[in-house]
Amino acid sequence: MSLPTITDVVLVDTVQLTANIGPDCWGRPREQPVSITVHLDLKPSFLDISGQSDNVVDSIHYGHLTKAISALSASYVDVRALVHEVTQKAFALAGENVDAVRVVIGLPKQILLANYFEVEVITPRGKDSLQQAAMVSVKDLVIPVLIGVNPPERLAKQKVITNIKFYEKSGIHQVDYPAIIKQISEEIESTAYLTLEKFVLHIVRSSCLASDAIEAVTTRSQKPSALSFAHSSGVEMTRHRDAFL
Repeated sequence: MSLPTITDVVLVDTVQLTANIGPDCWGRPREQPVSITVHLDLKPSFLDISGQSDNVVDSIHYGHLTKAISALSASYVDVRALVHEVTQKAFALAGENVDAVRVVIGLPKQILLANYFEVEVITPRGKDSLQQAAMVSVKDLVIPVLIGVNPPERLAKQKVITNIKFYEKSGIHQVDYPAIIKQISEEIESTAYLTLEKFVLHIVRSSCLASDAIEAVTTRSQKPSALSFAHSSGVEMTRHRDAFL
């Protein structure tokens, strides 16, 4: 096992606010809950100075970063526009001491059948956040499905919890993730499976082919009712889009 890379990071985790970033889970463009997490990847060993002086002025003041995020506008064209503004404010606050900014936007009301929708973008210094690749996560998507090899499992649908990560290409794209998840859910609900392996492969294939902007997908699905003395059984797959072309 290799040693970890030396890192210095200042972060603000889960700032809560409301903003209009386009349609919510019901397709209505209005304000919805938003959480914002920001990681400032600082120059190596930058925090040694404040670690020795024990003085906050020698570091990046996360209180100022939090205030800047909390004062953001209440309306954006889409979630990437919000990512862009947060990234710009983070670079402006940290100055030359930051090498990259990682912004994670969480939207609990974006996908109707899922618990959480998340967009993560890492922007190196001197780059445009709108041109960077994004990782988009749909968390705890619950779909009732007929699945399993045991006789009782063939009689009634059971809950399957699925987490999907979409890896987008760099550049500016318009990907309708609510529509993608709706289509996948409809496909699954009308189909029966014997194994989680086939279930997951179906989701991975449909997700990869849903948009030219998607380069790869990771899907993990779990059956919480499968085992009496375990939380769940599960299968995870990662595939590149070109595997299905």
